[in-house]
Amino acid sequence: MLVLGLDPGLATTGYGVIEGNGRELRHIAHGTIRTAAKQPMAQRLIDLHQKLGELIEQFRPDVAVVEDLFFATNARTAMSVGQARGVLLLTLAQAGLPVFEYTPLQIKQAVTGYGQADKNQVQQMVRMLLHLEELPRPDDAADALAVSICHQHSAKMQSLIDSQ
Repeated sequence: MLVLGLDPGLATTGYGVIEGNGRELRHIAHGTIRTAAKQPMAQRLIDLHQKLGELIEQFRPDVAVVEDLFFATNARTAMSVGQARGVLLLTLAQAGLPVFEYTPLQIKQAVTGYGQADKNQVQQMVRMLLHLEELPRPDDAADALAVSICHQHSAKMQSLIDSQ
């Protein structure tokens, strides 16, 4: 199963593509989609839509996973990330991809076994699980890889439950 993971953001959206067969995980690609801060909001959202469409065309994933929003303090940031997240979900739905969403707690739990893990712990586990020589950079891309890993683990668990 080829999974496209996304860590939503207006300025920077991280993406990570991994393949898994239930036992092994294989890193395919990771990176970021960036939008220009000086552009009007509507243009930034169009850019995000177009660039994600190009990634979907390039990698042809089987499923997509998106980190769920969790903001406690900054409403302005939450609004812009929410708008970007909406564009991501729309683009994925238009492409006909099944979309799954996971909270930061679920992602950390799936990747490290500890829901309160810090960024470095998550990045170290992503590096180890995907057999990467160095930590994935930037942080947004590492987070997107973690979202992908979370789904691979969740899908494997679900298939075990279904086979009972």
